[in-house]
Amino acid sequence: MDFRDVFVAGVVLVSAAMALKRPWIGVMLWTWLSVMSPHRYTWGFAHDAPLAAIAAGATLAGLLMTAEKQSPFHGTPVRFFAVFTVWMTISWLLGVDPVDDYWQWNKVIKVFLMTFVALALLHNKIHIMAFGWVTAGSLAILGAKGGVFTIAHGGSYRVWGPEGSFIEDNNEFALALIITIPLLHFLQLQVKRAGVRHLISIAMLLCVASALGSHSRGGFLAMIAMGAMFWWRSPRKGPMGVLIAFVMLAMLPMMPEEWWARMNTISEYEQDGSAMGRINAWHVAFQVALHNFFGGGMSYQYQYFFSLYGVYNQNITAAHSIYFQILGNHGFVGLVLYVAIWIATYRYAGWLRIHARSIPQAKWAADLGGMVQVGLVGFAAGGAFLSLAYFDLPYNMMVMVVLAKHWVETRGWEREPKMSFLEYAGLRRKRPEIGAGPARQPAAGGH
Repeated sequence: MDFRDVFVAGVVLVSAAMALKRPWIGVMLWTWLSVMSPHRYTWGFAHDAPLAAIAAGATLAGLLMTAEKQSPFHGTPVRFFAVFTVWMTISWLLGVDPVDDYWQWNKVIKVFLMTFVALALLHNKIHIMAFGWVTAGSLAILGAKGGVFTIAHGGSYRVWGPEGSFIEDNNEFALALIITIPLLHFLQLQVKRAGVRHLISIAMLLCVASALGSHSRGGFLAMIAMGAMFWWRSPRKGPMGVLIAFVMLAMLPMMPEEWWARMNTISEYEQDGSAMGRINAWHVAFQVALHNFFGGGMSYQYQYFFSLYGVYNQNITAAHSIYFQILGNHGFVGLVLYVAIWIATYRYAGWLRIHARSIPQAKWAADLGGMVQVGLVGFAAGGAFLSLAYFDLPYNMMVMVVLAKHWVETRGWEREPKMSFLEYAGLRRKRPEIGAGPARQPAAGGH
């Protein structure tokens, strides 16, 4: 029996038991399993065990029993997200093959359901920060692993994501890591210990190396867009520009010749068969949406569509674009709703960046808003060339921004639990407050 199987299964079972009393812990457990897929790195019984189902079941049971829950439908991004969820389901039911597409709808609807559960159960700063640490930390571990692999082999081999996950493909994995970098910087801004800040810096650099090691052209474009946004958002543009240039000069020379040859095809897409296949898939997606009001369903990758609408060839090809993926799957209405989610999220993040920075207790929320905006720019740019429309990470960013805005608007610092994270999670007994204890009785005859 492998130690990793025992460790992962043990963490899941203990956390699931805790989630029955504190269901917000179940949200963290689900996020860890869904984003990182740690069970896919085991070799025994845990590899195919229904660990995510255990986490979700315990969390939902805790949700039903707890009084500490709220309506998940706060904020414009969530309302767009709710309507999109309904539209996606209708599109699936009226799609080309709802039976064969069920597995994909089932996979996505679980992510969406747990997104609503997170919105219902997370409501204070401890929740939001823990959610950020689990989300970003899960991907940072994978990025660090891939970064070390890339450096050790000089970038000669591609880096891949967890087996069977949304980010298994090298391209999607690269984009996920790039979006993670600004979230890691947000967390870094909240840390007081210099040693931890340095560790986060190393993790960010390794995520860059891992993204480069994926040999993803879309990921490289997302990195450029995110770097430009980082520079634009920085109050010290000179030092930030020097830092970005230093990182690129340190990383790029180690990449092998085949990496440079692949990146050069970005400007020579007419001669690249892969790029032309993507353009062909985009044309098919547009035609499917034009002739099918609800789109093709949870997928438009059917031979019928590619034989009917293919221009360059009739080969079935993935969309390799969040926009054309949604367009082909759910039609023009679905695309409008999907884009509206991220525009509204970006605006909420901007509100935080502007309005929370003047409040001492809410400065962390301003930092969150700024870094989420940077991450969304990377997602919007890289997503134009990668199929990552249903992955948890962007939706988790939406959750954090919506919850943080509600926290600031309702002066959440006035009701924040006065205890450490371990005490709040029930992992350590609450320490008595200073000065607490039985009141002294005045001495006889005293005044």
